[in-house]
Amino acid sequence: MKRFECGTLVPGCDWHTRAEEEAEVVRRAVEHLKVTHGEEIIRPSMVDHIKERIRNDQSQTA
Repeated sequence: MKRFECGTLVPGCDWHTRAEEEAEVVRRAVEHLKVTHGEEIIRPSMVDHIKERIRNDQSQTA
């Protein structure tokens, strides 16, 4: 499971997401940045910043 916490990119934001695939985490993060933070253009460098902050999530619950 992969996890992204928006606060690592946008200080003060509590939003986070988890998914099995990194691509799905990136997709959700991009959508969040557009809807919540008003980003109209997501440049490749922003996708790189998201990917750099994705972590393996070991706290899976049954």
